[in-house]
Amino acid sequence: MREIGQAFAYGVALRDDGVHTIAVRRGDRIVDLGEQIRSQPALPNGLSEVLGASDLMPLLAAGREIWSRADEAVISVLAADANPPELSCAVQMLLAFEVADFVDFYASRQHSENVGRIFRPAMPDLPPAWLSLPIGYHGRAGSVVVSSTPVRRPCGQIRVGGETRFEPTAKLDLEAEIGYVVGVPSPMGQPVSVDEFEDHVFGICAVNDWSARDIQSFEYVPLGPFLGKSFATTVSAWITPLSQLQAVRVSAPSETDTDLASYLRETRSWGLDLCLDVEINGEVVSRPPHAAMHWSPAQMLAHTTVNGAPLRTGDLFASGTVSGASPDQYGSLLELTHDATKPIHTASGPRGYLEDGDHVVIRAHARMADGTVVNLYEAAGTVIPATSHPDADVSREHTRRN
Repeated sequence: MREIGQAFAYGVALRDDGVHTIAVRRGDRIVDLGEQIRSQPALPNGLSEVLGASDLMPLLAAGREIWSRADEAVISVLAADANPPELSCAVQMLLAFEVADFVDFYASRQHSENVGRIFRPAMPDLPPAWLSLPIGYHGRAGSVVVSSTPVRRPCGQIRVGGETRFEPTAKLDLEAEIGYVVGVPSPMGQPVSVDEFEDHVFGICAVNDWSARDIQSFEYVPLGPFLGKSFATTVSAWITPLSQLQAVRVSAPSETDTDLASYLRETRSWGLDLCLDVEINGEVVSRPPHAAMHWSPAQMLAHTTVNGAPLRTGDLFASGTVSGASPDQYGSLLELTHDATKPIHTASGPRGYLEDGDHVVIRAHARMADGTVVNLYEAAGTVIPATSHPDADVSREHTRRN
């Protein structure tokens, strides 16, 4: 427990002198790891090259042996008797890696059933394949943004009554998720097994996969999410390595499935006992539990590659919305407000969906057996108004129709 209590995370900071430098954060302390590495004699085994780089890509690609040695170097730098250069908590943080591909899963059974009841009331709560495999969709890497980047309200085709309109979404939603950052690539045609998860995935981050529910509900049958999801996905600036999460590993519910396909059967559990906080304008509206996720990230990775699809350094895949069994554990406003038919009451006023100006924060943390809370940092963003479009009537107060 002491090890996870000292958990740290990697990020990339933009210094006042314009230098992009790898930083390490533990609690409120931020160390300029890159500067520390560059100012001393070359380290063995390629550490100088990966830790002195301008982003995390060389470190991600280096693999487990270098990851372990990098962790040892970080622990040494953070030691009580060390005096490394430090950065202000107000330093500008950048997207720590170049996102190669983005896949978002649908791994919470509670969330999937809730969405089924709302979007498909005349059909079974779960899609036919849901209990057989981790369902996901391929998103857009180019719209993954770092925490604190403003998110513009998207426009799209929306069905209102019997009419199809092109206009700003009136149902802008949040989705509280955990993301997994791939380091070591895999060749095309070679599946990655569940037991190889730690060989390829470097670490985790908090994620908000913003959603436009009215655009989504009109377009997604039969092809699935597209424009209702692809406009923005926010990730935390800090990536917590898997090495710091060993103490919070748990079994995923899918491990008890008797008919589970062999390629999805884990021999080493990779569920994670994490808690998320969902904040709107500084007020916590939900606390989703990640331990309840039906599918583990190792199963998601194995399913992603079972058909021979390759991994690339910088691939990002996310858990999908994390939701628990009770309403105060739902990870989206779609569920919390039952599609805005039962608005929640906040200090900023009632909310069915997000309004322009709303500031949303998804925080993740691990609570240890001794009561210690270890923060895994946040994915934050503020909603800004839609851009004027010749086909859209943006003069109406769309954000109030929920």
